[in-house]
Amino acid sequence: MSTTIDAQEKLPVLIRVLNSIEKVGNKLPHPFWLFWLLAAILAVASAILSWMNVGVIDPETGELDTVKNLFSGEGIAMMVNNGLDAYAAFPPLITIMVVIMGVALAERTGLLSTVMKVSVARVPASLIVFVVAFMGTVSHIASAAAYVILVPIGGMVFKSVGRSPVLGIVVAYTSIASGYDASPIPTPNDAIFAGITTAAAQLIDESMVVSPVANWYFNIASSLLLAIVITVVTELVLARRTNLEADEDAEFEEIAISDGERSALRWAGWVFLAGTVIVLLLTVTPNAPLRGDGDFGDSPFLNGIAYIIAILFGSAGIAYGKRHGDIKTMADVPKIMSQGLVTMAPVLVLFFAIAQFLEYFKWTGISQVISIGASDLLRDIGAPTWVIFLLVLALLSVVNVVVTSGSAMWSIMAPVLVPMLLLLEIPAETTQAIFRIADSGSTAITPMSPYFIMALGFMQRYQKNAGIGTLISHTLPLAICMTLTWTALFFAWWGLGLPLGPGAPVR
Repeated sequence: MSTTIDAQEKLPVLIRVLNSIEKVGNKLPHPFWLFWLLAAILAVASAILSWMNVGVIDPETGELDTVKNLFSGEGIAMMVNNGLDAYAAFPPLITIMVVIMGVALAERTGLLSTVMKVSVARVPASLIVFVVAFMGTVSHIASAAAYVILVPIGGMVFKSVGRSPVLGIVVAYTSIASGYDASPIPTPNDAIFAGITTAAAQLIDESMVVSPVANWYFNIASSLLLAIVITVVTELVLARRTNLEADEDAEFEEIAISDGERSALRWAGWVFLAGTVIVLLLTVTPNAPLRGDGDFGDSPFLNGIAYIIAILFGSAGIAYGKRHGDIKTMADVPKIMSQGLVTMAPVLVLFFAIAQFLEYFKWTGISQVISIGASDLLRDIGAPTWVIFLLVLALLSVVNVVVTSGSAMWSIMAPVLVPMLLLLEIPAETTQAIFRIADSGSTAITPMSPYFIMALGFMQRYQKNAGIGTLISHTLPLAICMTLTWTALFFAWWGLGLPLGPGAPVR
């Protein structure tokens, strides 16, 4: 009990603040109902603003665009007429369904779990922190399953090299949580965020499309930097603490990789490699069909990157499953794919509410009023771009503490921030990069996240008396240093004018 008390005595103010945030956040409705509540508020606001004849001058046409009343006959007809089309045309919907079907074959056959175990099983003790931290960023290809797979592995692998398993839990959990939107491999989240950003950008330019790999270069650098930061802070700060020892009676699990798993992994590796080579040949060779005729940023390769990811991971998953015995017949393949979609069902339901809200937001014209008005204000006061970035980062960070779902938070904020910054000549891809930092930073320290509680449960396997304060006291230094360093990387990236991804300039 003393460990928990000591940790709470060191962070009394933080504990009280987080407890207050947790209470407020728990009173918020489910994100599905939150968006319908926002839609109702939007309808009332549209009626009032329409009655007041509020509008803005369209910068392209020079004409006055006034707010339209969602309660009017025209508004009601729009809601009924566009309801299904808005959902069907919601950019992340089809993309995430296709990606998840492919990734499910890799995750549910055990391929991703085996890859993670093999990656850290024989790592020298001197490199174990960096490798687990980097694998935390790579593991995002498995979406939320990354927590279930890697966090307990972190504890086991640290114990295997003679280090504290509690510290291994902390490193694995924080690398996933506070580095959630930084991955060297495109993930399902990249598809979701790109779709939401696209929908927001099209409020200004209907032809604008943000690719799932629009932040890819920045993500690769971010994942490496964050792994380094975690390593430095862990070795210089956390490893020197005295409350990391496991209980004497704690039960330890060993990392076991069977011969069957190794054999299946080799088969999956060859299939994945062969698929990658085929894709490269179809992309980089002269007159290649996936290269396209014009700008590579608008090539079939980038436009279909989600489909390619699904095929590569799905093929490797089938090879692994057939060799390991998880796939008895090819009839098992669609069953596993459907199981992946079942896990995404809550997100798909949430997307319906989000799609309706965005459609109403666009139709009323309130998004234009806010975006154009705010951009004009920032332009008139001459706010430097770096100040605007910091304000946006601060705003998103505050919202993220309460609305812990990244897709829900971005769906609320993107329709305002993306058009506003576009009018200030800041690309949508750059705004999305800022969002990535804010969406990840505080995740490791907020008890509102269900994965925080899950990580605490894993920690209590080794320290029965560990509490919320214990976990926060270890994740807080990492989360703060990761956020500050990641922000510095963004400003350096922006200052140098480096592209964020293929065909995605930072300014």
